[in-house]
Amino acid sequence: MHFARCAQFFLLLSVIPTVSYAADAAAAQGLHQLFDQDWEYQMAHDPVAASELGDRRWNDQWNNLSPDSLRERFRHAREMLIRLHAIDRAQLSPQDQVSYDVFEYNTNDYLEGEQYKWYLVRTDTFDGIQTVEGVVNSLRFETVKDYDDWLGRLHNFSAYMDQNIGLMREGIKQHILLPKVIGERVLTQLNSMDWQDPTTHGFYKPFLKMPPAFSESDKQRLTAAAQQATKADVLPAFQRFRDFMQKEYAPASFEQVGAWQVPNGDATYAYLARSRTTTNFTPEHIHEIGLQEVKRIAAEMDKVREQSGFKGSSQEFFHFLRTDPRFYAKTSGELLEYTRARAKEIDPLLVKLFRTFPRLPYGVEPVPSEIAPGMPAAYADGAAPDGSRPGYFYINTYKPETRPEYEITSLILHEAVPGHTFQGGIAVELKDIPKFRRYGGYSAYAEGWALYCESLGDELGLYGDPYVRFGRLSNEMWRAVRLVVDTGMHYKHWTRQQAIDYFLAHVATTEYNASSEVDRYISWPGQALAYKLGELKIKELRQRAEKELGPRFDIRAFHDALLLDGPLPLTVLEKQVNAWIAGQKTGNVSAGALNRPAEQSSAIAGGIQTPN
Repeated sequence: MHFARCAQFFLLLSVIPTVSYAADAAAAQGLHQLFDQDWEYQMAHDPVAASELGDRRWNDQWNNLSPDSLRERFRHAREMLIRLHAIDRAQLSPQDQVSYDVFEYNTNDYLEGEQYKWYLVRTDTFDGIQTVEGVVNSLRFETVKDYDDWLGRLHNFSAYMDQNIGLMREGIKQHILLPKVIGERVLTQLNSMDWQDPTTHGFYKPFLKMPPAFSESDKQRLTAAAQQATKADVLPAFQRFRDFMQKEYAPASFEQVGAWQVPNGDATYAYLARSRTTTNFTPEHIHEIGLQEVKRIAAEMDKVREQSGFKGSSQEFFHFLRTDPRFYAKTSGELLEYTRARAKEIDPLLVKLFRTFPRLPYGVEPVPSEIAPGMPAAYADGAAPDGSRPGYFYINTYKPETRPEYEITSLILHEAVPGHTFQGGIAVELKDIPKFRRYGGYSAYAEGWALYCESLGDELGLYGDPYVRFGRLSNEMWRAVRLVVDTGMHYKHWTRQQAIDYFLAHVATTEYNASSEVDRYISWPGQALAYKLGELKIKELRQRAEKELGPRFDIRAFHDALLLDGPLPLTVLEKQVNAWIAGQKTGNVSAGALNRPAEQSSAIAGGIQTPN
């Protein structure tokens, strides 16, 4: 604790009656007991998340998705809300009030979702049951017990798959399901699996390279057991899922696209939009924001096209960028190496804009080949909270002739540094906030931050090449187009082809990429809205801070204000930044109740980690 804070603390003690202080302490104690008890409950009921966070107590289990278990979780949430409201918020410290507000927001949002039953949608091309093998990358395999626990999950996978199928059957009954086009993509992913050789399956990956300290007898036992479990339990479960998708889900699926088709569809989509943007914006308002942003960015793109010296229309320029081979790697390996080299160039520049850095490094890897056809251009996987595993930026090298290199710079800024892996790395190192805040997340905050980070490339001098700058604007246009297309399909009854055509009319990308993106929005209603709305809020807060602080504005301190309270709903983030601005004006550096990691770097600690 800083001396100034200590002095202020003891001064308060000298003038506040003892009974009030006792009440403050009792309220805080009750609040944190509630947080701790709820966290234990959540981990026990979500073993996969617990494993990903380094809690190994349930490493041999999958989540219980039985109807009774789901009802119990909603009951628990209602109980937690009652207990929270029994605590006098006014008696809490500013930081505990933030935690109170965030917990209340989370619980209310979860309970509101009960009536819409979107949890019956169990699969999509990005995050469905067929991609669950990705959990392997989040686990530590160091001891024989780690491997035995994973064997337990392999044996239990059959029951877990059946629970997922059971929920999807209920979704068919209640008409809460996805369109045929998404089911077809899922089937493509399933059909790409090798059904004969269990050693090629992602679930078997840990057994391909075991620690050298293991005895030969343990290695042989584990290898034989893993092959047997994969062959007897895992592959038949996926075959049942494939049969279910072909014979039951696909025939029942909607021919058209859009959440408007489910019962109470408009209200369902409005809820999903609120939940995933942490705003109260209506779909109609979001659609209008999107149209305005598309118009603004298009004007900037026209300027860059003129600066490049290209003679022709916008559509001709788009065609040139889509088809000229100079912009594309010849092989997947070339694309991966280009991405790694560009990431290493960006790393040392960040000290210009940041003073707090995560201590864990990150690596750049290709998206696994078995799922790459249905995945986006890139995504991030955060570092392990206990420091045992770095974060990873996954670049999709499938069909490199469709993935322009001029978009790589903004993808790195978004997914890796200072975007997702950077922000997430700082969040998990915060020690003075409850775990649900440290490890939690909000699409509008995380994706808004990552899109804002793309714009920082201007300040870092990364967009001197007009094509790279156009790539950045093209990626920003993606996010603006998402506002129009997502609301268009799910609220205004647009067709899939309308959405693809709108995408191609405004973004310099391939039809393959456009259709992949549109299908992602179809299967994940509202999530794509978070990027642009979050970015616009962060830019609004920065403009406010620059205007009110004038020459006292420090960009590195402002970024601390955004990052060092961890992920927040946008409404809470705005309150925190307003408090920080007020504190900067008065010299009260503690305003905003910022938390800092246990150690603070003055330069990048670790940086990119790639294979030799």
